Amino acid sequence: MTAYQAQALRYQGALAVLRHVHAHPGVSRAEMARALELSSGSATEITTRLKADSLLAEDAPAPTGGRGRPSPRLVAHPHGPLACLVDIGYDRWRVAVAELGGRTTECASAPLQRRDPAAAISAVAAKTTAARRRFGGRIRAVSVAVAATVRGDRIVQGSSFGWRDVSLSPLRSRGLPLLVGNDATLAGMAEARRGAGAGVRRLLHIAVEAGVGGALVVDGMPVNDGEFGHLPFGDPARRCPCGAYGCWEREVTGAGAARALGRGLGGLVNALDPDAVTLSGPDLVGKELRSSYRSGLMRFYRKDPPPLIASSLGADGRLVGAAEVAFDNILTVEGIAHATVSDRLSR
Repeated sequence: MTAYQAQALRYQGALAVLRHVHAHPGVSRAEMARALELSSGSATEITTRLKADSLLAEDAPAPTGGRGRPSPRLVAHPHGPLACLVDIGYDRWRVAVAELGGRTTECASAPLQRRDPAAAISAVAAKTTAARRRFGGRIRAVSVAVAATVRGDRIVQGSSFGWRDVSLSPLRSRGLPLLVGNDATLAGMAEARRGAGAGVRRLLHIAVEAGVGGALVVDGMPVNDGEFGHLPFGDPARRCPCGAYGCWEREVTGAGAARALGRGLGGLVNALDPDAVTLSGPDLVGKELRSSYRSGLMRFYRKDPPPLIASSLGADGRLVGAAEVAFDNILTVEGIAHATVSDRLSR
């Protein structure tokens, strides 16, 4: 057995508990034990260690008026790990922090300086630095959602706000992972895990704002990071700022928008075979859109088409998705081992 395998075994129970509480904040210890098939003794021993390491807490529930004492609920520790979140939209940016369980608190927000990408990223970096000064070692990752095509830590093209080849490396903090993703992809992940698509195995999420983005999410994980808005579903003579012709997102504003959006959704369902479709944006579930959606479906889909469901997270989905990516990184053997207090988990 390698040293890593031995360490992973020592952390296995603790990580399973932390991941379960993250997915189900407020779960009782007994409910957690049943879900993870842990004995009462093991559940108590693991949660006691996690509480001692400032990774988990048990709150005091309000009286229910019924018989017996209500069970304490497992929640984020008040001094536990946090993720620093950044949302760079087409017209504004936001910086927030998230705790175990996904609750986010916004720290700063301002209009995006479109004409000066370096100044905009510098302003965001100043706020992420301020968050790290404020919360210290509790910050375990910086997770960024961007309304653009990204590769690594670079914006390769942001056609909605005119940026190209912009580095996000100023957001990097020493010793912390910098996690960067497309905003619509992260919003889809959030809808699948915590929003209107929770419980749907194959979810197609589409977000309409300055453009069209989205993701196919399977079992809570995005399986693509492409640009649905730049599929050639539009007028082949119409040039898009991205450099291509006939992009779908150029057709979904103004007259005929609902029709163009619905037919494009039908095409994506034909190609990707989702169980449901969530939609984020203004007035996205009207009669015209649904009619156009059905007309774009292959015949065998029309009897029982994947339902169109309005997003429950809206614009906050981008931050929620960034938090999910961050805690996927934090709640690992490496992530927990990095914590200054986590060495006691292996005792």
